[in-house]
Amino acid sequence: MADEFLIKSMASSSCSTSDRNNEENLYESWMENQNQELNELQNAATLARKNQKTDTELNQLLARMVNNFQGYVNGRSRLARVDISPYFAPTWCTPLENSVLWIGGCRPSSFIRPIYALCGMEIESHLTEFLQGMEISDFGQLSGKQIMLIDKLHRKSIVEERKLSSKLASLQEDVVDQPIITAANNSENEEEPLNKHGQGMTTLLEEADELRMNTLKEILGILTPIQGVEYLASAKRIRLSLQQWGKKREQEHTNLLEIN
Repeated sequence: MADEFLIKSMASSSCSTSDRNNEENLYESWMENQNQELNELQNAATLARKNQKTDTELNQLLARMVNNFQGYVNGRSRLARVDISPYFAPTWCTPLENSVLWIGGCRPSSFIRPIYALCGMEIESHLTEFLQGMEISDFGQLSGKQIMLIDKLHRKSIVEERKLSSKLASLQEDVVDQPIITAANNSENEEEPLNKHGQGMTTLLEEADELRMNTLKEILGILTPIQGVEYLASAKRIRLSLQQWGKKREQEHTNLLEIN
C-alpha cells in the first residue's frame, strides 16, 4: 500500500534513464498529488461538517494519504542510494524552498506549528493570518489533553532534530577533512571518503524522513478525524503556497535582470 503513489508516479514519468530526471519527475508527481489531495481533504471536511462523512471514512482518507507520503519517501530513498547530493540542494525546488530545507525536507517540528495557528494559540503568527480564510471551527475545540500531547510531541521532535543536525555537522566536517588528507598523501583511494560520506548522508536522509513520518502519524493520532483532515489540508496548502511564492519571486528576479 505504501508504494501505491510510487508506482503511479513512476508509471507516469518519462522513460529517461537519467537519475536526475527520475528525481525531478518523482518530486513533480508528488507536488501534483498534493494539489489533488488538498481538494479531496477540503471536500471531505465540508461533507463532514454536514454529517455526510463518517469518522471511519475520514480515517480511511487520512490513512491513504499517509501511505502516499510513505510511497514518496520510499521512492526518494531508492533514488538517494544512487545519488544523494541533489536532495540536500535540489535543483527542482526554488531558492525560497531550499532556504527552509532541513535534511531534504521540512523540519518535523514545523508540522506542529499549523496546529497552534489553527487553534488560535499563536495569534501573532503569520500562519494564523494565512489561514484566516479557512473554516476551522473544530480546532477551537482542542481538549486540554490534546494540547498537552501536542506540546510534548513538539518538544520531542525538536530534541530529535538537534540530534540529526549534529550528525549532519559531523558528516560535513568529515567530507572536508578526509579528502584533503587523502589528496595530501597522494592516495589512490581518493574516492573512498566521498563514497563513505554519500552513504552517511543517505542514512541521515532516511532517518530524517522516518522522523517526519512518525511525527505526522503521531499528530494524526492525537487529533480527531475531522481535525486531522483540516490539519492536513492546511499543511498541504502552506506547502503548495511556498512553491508558488518561490516561483513568483524567481519570475520577478528574472524580469529585473531582463530590464537591467
